[in-house]
Amino acid sequence: MSFELTAEQRAIREAVRDFGESEIRPVAAEYNEQGRYPEELRQQAADLDLVAPHIPEAYGGAGMDGVATVIVTEELWRADPGVGGAIAAADFGTGMILEYGDEWMREEVLPRVTGGETPIATGISEPAHGSNVAGMETRARRDGDEYVIDGEKTWITNGTVADVYIVMAKTSPADGHAGITAFLTESDRDGIEASRITNKLGIHAQDTAEIRFDGLRVPAENVVGEVDRGFYQLMEFFAPARADVAGQATGVAQAALDAAVAYAREREQFDQPIAAFQAIRHKLAEMATDIEAARSLAYRAGAAIDAGDTDEATRLASMAKLFASEHAVDVTDEAIQVHGGAGYVDDHPVERYYRDARVTKIYDGTSEIQKNIIADQLL
Repeated sequence: MSFELTAEQRAIREAVRDFGESEIRPVAAEYNEQGRYPEELRQQAADLDLVAPHIPEAYGGAGMDGVATVIVTEELWRADPGVGGAIAAADFGTGMILEYGDEWMREEVLPRVTGGETPIATGISEPAHGSNVAGMETRARRDGDEYVIDGEKTWITNGTVADVYIVMAKTSPADGHAGITAFLTESDRDGIEASRITNKLGIHAQDTAEIRFDGLRVPAENVVGEVDRGFYQLMEFFAPARADVAGQATGVAQAALDAAVAYAREREQFDQPIAAFQAIRHKLAEMATDIEAARSLAYRAGAAIDAGDTDEATRLASMAKLFASEHAVDVTDEAIQVHGGAGYVDDHPVERYYRDARVTKIYDGTSEIQKNIIADQLL
């Protein structure tokens, strides 16, 4: 089975890579050191159709296919996981609106995201409930023509920079996962308090927040999809999200390999470049092989999503995320080893790549959750 990229996909890869090399890499260390969200760069990326590229042209997007979308994420993370990752994550929640939102939601929200006006945030995880989405404690009760939402979310990407949220809350608490509903809200409504999480191991330029809802009132028309169907709606977007994380992990691993190769060529020991030593050459060979395998799985997952094969997409997306994230941590670790002591300080980017790569094993379903999904399909 061939997975050769089309001419259009290759052109997209080159365009994103050029943007990453010229605009992101020169300033990445500064943004990450300051923990500053790259607002201006996200707007520049939007001008190049690199924000929410999967959104149809009718709503301001580029209408890219699943493989091209993974490529965009891969190249943004290759440029820098913090800054590039913030740009790639600006669309987290657009799929729910595109698939289940009313037309007024699509017309009002999606062009604002694709046009660079605002990112979007989706409130799923809670302090006591991460992988166990069905256990969420945030509640939404009907009060006339409105719903009143109370609860707390955490690890919310774009939580303090987004103008628009999708909030997952229980409308029928006794029904467990069958009682969850998705709501669309502006982030400046009364009853919302968001605070940025600043003590993260990595991806410092990405915005991650805790959000508290205290008597937040949203109109009943702001239900995204159907009442009590939010969990089932959400599950449909985990395959694209996990394929995207596989792209993230592949991108940061490639960046680490690029840095390791360059360092091995220039660093000399015993009167020769360390690239001449078999121990180093074997490390680089293994790193490159792991990356190529991860990339293949990620692209296959994107192709399965495009083909509409739900079971195949679920299986491949989980495999891709599991393999790519686990090996991204291994590859970035080896990149530090190639650098030796120089890799342990921030004079070189590999220490940052190592820290940034670690999160890919956690969000959008931990590695352990991916193994459960894969095993469920096998059995």
